Amino acid sequence: MRWDLFCRVIDNHGDAGVCWRLARDLAGRGEAVRLWIDDASALSWMAPGGAAGIDVMAWAGASTSTPHGDVVVEAFGCELPDPFIAAMAAAAAPPTWINLEYLSAEAYVERSHGLRSPRLVEPGAGLDKWFFYPGFTRATGGLIREPGLKQARLAHDGPAWLAARGWHARQGERVVSLFCYDTAPLADWLGWLVESPTLLLVPPGAPQRVVQPCKASTPLPGRLRVLDIPWQTQEDYDRLLWSCDLNFVRGEDSFVRAQWAEVPFIWQIYPQHDGAHWAKLDAFLGRFLADTKEGASASLHALFHSWNGAGDRPAAAPDLAEWLAHCQRWSNGLQAQDSLTEQLLAFCRSRRPGCC
Repeated sequence: MRWDLFCRVIDNHGDAGVCWRLARDLAGRGEAVRLWIDDASALSWMAPGGAAGIDVMAWAGASTSTPHGDVVVEAFGCELPDPFIAAMAAAAAPPTWINLEYLSAEAYVERSHGLRSPRLVEPGAGLDKWFFYPGFTRATGGLIREPGLKQARLAHDGPAWLAARGWHARQGERVVSLFCYDTAPLADWLGWLVESPTLLLVPPGAPQRVVQPCKASTPLPGRLRVLDIPWQTQEDYDRLLWSCDLNFVRGEDSFVRAQWAEVPFIWQIYPQHDGAHWAKLDAFLGRFLADTKEGASASLHALFHSWNGAGDRPAAAPDLAEWLAHCQRWSNGLQAQDSLTEQLLAFCRSRRPGCC
């Protein structure tokens, strides 16, 4: 099929990151994709070589004269350009119109996934939009997971990959990646980080801004080494996560990729001005920690809350081996479900004329 995928970059890089991964996964499965984006600057380091089967298009170029594809995906409620909607409505065979929502573990996701939303106003009156919700259960749209991802991770040599970039760990050091927002309470966590000798790998942007005051105001603990690293392509960011013993992640894209990495992670959720992110965080933790022992569950719950700015940092880290085993079980459970791209393909194919 031919796909039009629309993305507005609100802030940070998560919207572009998720949309590029989806576009790349669709193209890798033989689909033709046009990614309409209002700010493609992050793709210069995220996907510098582009990808076969994907055309990156300027958002402003979508007009009534633009021939639409078989499927039009509106990512994260970005609101399609009115001329493009008008062209969809005027077509003899309108496309399947998908509203791809943000990821959440909240209960409403299962109730809302796959629902039809009739368009009652112009432009586009008479069209149907379908809500597609990523999620963590079989009653949702699943998570983006390209074919062969687990096999690639298992074949990956983390120490060798790090050493080739000059980021190799010293004897006895654990390797930690830091991807966070500016509000991350890193200064309060330095003591926790150096319970074991630690090499902290810090990409540009907010993570390096968060680390800089810690460097400037007080000498870093002797058991902590900090290395600033450059922006990584999406493929190399995955390899970075696979190579670390612990990953701090944020938002949606890195959050999902940390779960495929099958190593301990701590998530900083995107903060919302009305506090709605707390319900989202607790909904995820409720699912993620459901089968952990009570003590480990309480410790990890407190850890995630503290990193998101609520409550004191726990006095001690959870048992790393137990945490690792839990992350592996959790990831294996998610991998037993169909991926978001597989489900999206099946849903859209079922709506094509003549489909069985």
